[in-house]
Amino acid sequence: MSKADHNQSPPTSAKNFDFGAYLRTETVGGMVLLAATAIALLMANSPLSEFYRAVRDFELGPEALHLHLSVGEWAKDGLLAIFFFVAGLELKRELVVGELSNRKSAMLPVIAALGGMIVPAVLAFAIGHGAPGAHAAWAIPVATDIAFALGVLSLTGSWMPTAARVFLLSLAVVDDLGAIVVIAVLFTDGLSVLALLAAVVLCVVYWYLQRKRVTSPFLYVPLAVAVWVAVHTSGIHATIAGVALGLLTRVRRDPDEEASPSERLEHRLQPWSAGLVVPVFAFFAAGVPVDGEALAAIGEDKVAIAVIVGLVVGKLVGIFGSSFLAVKLGIGAKPTSVRWSDMAALAMLGGVGFTVSLLIADLSLEGAAAERAKAAVLIASAIASLVAAAMLFRRGRKVKNDEANAES
Repeated sequence: MSKADHNQSPPTSAKNFDFGAYLRTETVGGMVLLAATAIALLMANSPLSEFYRAVRDFELGPEALHLHLSVGEWAKDGLLAIFFFVAGLELKRELVVGELSNRKSAMLPVIAALGGMIVPAVLAFAIGHGAPGAHAAWAIPVATDIAFALGVLSLTGSWMPTAARVFLLSLAVVDDLGAIVVIAVLFTDGLSVLALLAAVVLCVVYWYLQRKRVTSPFLYVPLAVAVWVAVHTSGIHATIAGVALGLLTRVRRDPDEEASPSERLEHRLQPWSAGLVVPVFAFFAAGVPVDGEALAAIGEDKVAIAVIVGLVVGKLVGIFGSSFLAVKLGIGAKPTSVRWSDMAALAMLGGVGFTVSLLIADLSLEGAAAERAKAAVLIASAIASLVAAAMLFRRGRKVKNDEANAES
């Protein structure tokens, strides 16, 4: 999907209204995401909180397949796999024919992601040292939420060049994959090697069908579901199935094709991802109690403070610092259209942690400690979003003034 697809103005003609095109604009997707988050917070901190929790925690699905999950888990593990699939499609395209096709350009977000994992983890461990659960809770701030980070960028930084968005997307994908590895190593009690092997075999089948130019959805849809079930059964976070299939999808067009499979799938799924998948996930993920009593408890909890500092300070220092060093040492290449001040704002957006951070909080802590850690993730994400938005707004205003002066 091109920059125009992401940032085009929503259609306004009622006669020719295209709802899919409307949802493909990132600003609209960001607004829907923000609305879903706000509604979840309001419900979770109002008399409707019991109803909200009852819906979120209602379980359904076949137990025989280990898929008797809560509605919130279906949104987090199931629906969100579609978003990760779209992200995988976009990342593959950028790696093959886009902004990351150059090796040094591709290395920069990888190095930034590593720095953005190591520094927050070290900070969180040092600050929380000695507190109950701190030995495992250091992993909470290592992840960046792709959906929320891109949503904030779309609302406040739509003027930024495509390279900036690609950097953030690539960084967040690598970041989340790293966090998923941390989960698999530290928090997966019963990793099923057989299920994992089945997922790998099914992914190879998907790659083979792509190579043979098979286009039937009657093959791909059941196959994708089977990959997701196998990954989920293995004990690894199921959204990795979406990333894997996205990266295995063919990007280059054949001479007789108007669009590649990657382009067609991204065009069809983007509206569903932006208009349904991400908002529904946000609605069930963001409903954390943040009343006065909860805030006071967080202020006295070393682990919660460690999470906030790790996400807000650690991500900024880790991502920006490692990017700066990589460029100066000649290991990575910064896009010429992106300034260092822009990189700082993107690094700040790295502190927006929801999906995987909340999951690690659940896995590493229990009871009230887990709730405080999740509230800390929410607070840190809000701080990171607001600071990044202020940075982007200030820079965007300068860009517009410069453009106006150039035209006059």
